[in-house]
Amino acid sequence: MKAGPKHPVRLMHHDADVRPFIVIWEVTRACQLVCTHCRADAIRTRNPLELSTDEGRTLLDDLASFGTPRPLVVLTGGDPFERPDLPELVAHGTKIGLSMALSPSVTDRLTRPVLAELHDAGAKAISLSLDGATAGTHDSFRGVEGVFAATLDAACMARDIGYRLQINTTVTRGTVHELPRILKTVIDLGASLWSVFFLVPTGRGKLLEVLSAAEEEEVLHWLHDVSTLVAVKTTEAPHYRRVAIQRAGVADLDDAFPVGPLRAQLRHDTENLLTGDEPRRRQPRAPIDVNSGRGFAFVDHLGMVYPSGFLPVVVGSVRDQPFPEIYREAQLLQELRDSDAFGGKCGQCEFRMVCGGSRSHAYATTGDPLAEDPSCLYQPLTGGEFSLATGVQVP
Repeated sequence: MKAGPKHPVRLMHHDADVRPFIVIWEVTRACQLVCTHCRADAIRTRNPLELSTDEGRTLLDDLASFGTPRPLVVLTGGDPFERPDLPELVAHGTKIGLSMALSPSVTDRLTRPVLAELHDAGAKAISLSLDGATAGTHDSFRGVEGVFAATLDAACMARDIGYRLQINTTVTRGTVHELPRILKTVIDLGASLWSVFFLVPTGRGKLLEVLSAAEEEEVLHWLHDVSTLVAVKTTEAPHYRRVAIQRAGVADLDDAFPVGPLRAQLRHDTENLLTGDEPRRRQPRAPIDVNSGRGFAFVDHLGMVYPSGFLPVVVGSVRDQPFPEIYREAQLLQELRDSDAFGGKCGQCEFRMVCGGSRSHAYATTGDPLAEDPSCLYQPLTGGEFSLATGVQVP
């Protein structure tokens, strides 16, 4: 579905009650970095109780059993490259029809031979994190000196081997002004997608400062501005979809959505950085209507299933029950797929069916995953519902 005035958001091509669009599997929690924002509070060595190779194959078989379209599978951590059986797992997933992607840490384990072996095994996409525009910021964020330079090298190496490259960036109040410079680096690296994570105060991330709702709104509008330069997606900011809908077909965006100081600064810096070297403009990538538990699920290194990695409420274990049963039957996952049950303004918002708010932010701040999302500035106009099919609001 193309993005346009009537279709600024993509819909999943299947029922999210029946099958997920994407599943993240934390294959290990071991990692040699000490990132300040880590949701997992990663450890130095592998847990002997993490899913075995055979259990991993069974999980992948369960994911393939959903049939076409099968969920996308991302192997993450910790650092997935800490697992010596990673090529075997990638090869098995590829053989049974799954689209396998990798999200490693940039350490000494990330080498050209390893990347080439995993690409040959079937992995076609890789995501690398870039959380600062300079070595000083990024290395401080990651807790290890030299990671910034190594990440740039790894990105070039991955693209040279043939991977689709995604760059992940976590935004905090301390790093938000670096976004234009990170954007230029993302473009220069030839990344196919820039995934911007809005910090959820969980794990080590509790020690960092999140953006205010007003600041987040400004960043989301700026991201939509620059989405004509590189494909953009947001994590834990599903109201980016609401912003995309609101902006569709608007002739004078600045009049409709007045520019605040933060967005003005981001725009100014972006224009200065890209002067004389601006890449070709493209059709914005329409965000897809996936949310925690609704088309999305997370499996940790012990086989516990969660709505997402940032919403630490266990809904089952793949050691006790097949993943498809957990996804379809777990009470919390069913509740998360019913946006009418959300509390506060999220349950009344006309965009609730295509947004739903960040359930992780709601849980982190209130202890209730169905509560109102405090990171969203928007005040609903009515209790109606926005119809993506017609582009109008339904009472």
